Amino acid sequence: MFSNIGIPGLILILVLALIIFGPNKLPEIGRAVGKSIREFKRATDGITNDIKEEFKDDLKEVQKEKVDLKK
Repeated sequence: MFSNIGIPGLILILVLALIIFGPNKLPEIGRAVGKSIREFKRATDGITNDIKEEFKDDLKEVQKEKVDLKK
């Protein structure tokens, strides 16, 4: 998403954020963004773990059917 902004672009964004929100609000905003990212990561980790478990179960069933077919 931001891969083509570069360092000057990031500096510009930080300066604009400082002007808009002021130096007192930036730490609060940073903490809120950090908490949101952590919560999002926890949620996506839970979803991916569920999908992995379902995949493992499906793989076991396929392997069992494969063994049954060989008999």
